[in-house]
Amino acid sequence: MELTPFLLFDGNCDEAMRFYHACFGGELSVTKASETPMARNLPPEKHDRVVFAQLRSGPLTISATDWLHPTRRFSPGNNVAMYLSEGTYQELRERFDRLADGADPDLLDDLHEMPFGSYGHLADRFGIHWFFKGEKL
Repeated sequence: MELTPFLLFDGNCDEAMRFYHACFGGELSVTKASETPMARNLPPEKHDRVVFAQLRSGPLTISATDWLHPTRRFSPGNNVAMYLSEGTYQELRERFDRLADGADPDLLDDLHEMPFGSYGHLADRFGIHWFFKGEKL
């Protein structure tokens, strides 16, 4: 498994990640909503938003996205999280369940299948946001 910082932006993820790429070098990948099956579930004004971006430069990895949740809103302070990825579904499930102990139920999206694999999110009992992505169920 891999644990990296996860940054959330409000429509300027592409710009921010290109800036970090200019600062750190390495390889940058950016996937916009319009390039995914998610586009059909989003209003056209959100098609240019970044679904997932990742910068890898030596030992440095930064993962990021634009805010896309339909009911929760972006605000300074909830835009940095931890990102646990590359694990098997079972590995992620075990860690998700442990971290969910005492988590805010209003900020918990249980692990479920998405077009890119399994995905989940929670804010633990200390208010730290965790995003999970792994193999398909």
